[in-house]
Amino acid sequence: QVQLVESGGGLVQAGGSLRLSCAASGRTFSSHAMGWFRQAPGKEREFVAAISASGGTVYYPDSMKGRFTISRDNAKNTVYLQMNSLKLEDTAVYYCAASGVTSGVMYGRAWYQAKGTYNYWGQGTQVTVSS
Repeated sequence: QVQLVESGGGLVQAGGSLRLSCAASGRTFSSHAMGWFRQAPGKEREFVAAISASGGTVYYPDSMKGRFTISRDNAKNTVYLQMNSLKLEDTAVYYCAASGVTSGVMYGRAWYQAKGTYNYWGQGTQVTVSS
């Protein structure tokens, strides 16, 4: 069982930056792929970024590439999402998610982007971008 706790959300002006953190419990953190998703009011939860268990592979939607950076520190059981050049449309609740144990299996982009890949979810942290 993995428990996830996000932090770092808040109110920021357009063009600003925020760094979200997600702290994970348990001893198997380095065996789980990690992802960030977001959900705005009235919209579907959407993929934001993902990182492989080792941290060697990352994925982003094209709309966020270059603005968002996902990273992880397996020694600290923490995954991060650095968000720069924030836009009004980035306003949403941001969720951290962990896959099951990957056991060294290589997966493609579609696997990392799918909500169904992730067995564990945090409670979310609100990010509000103002003009």
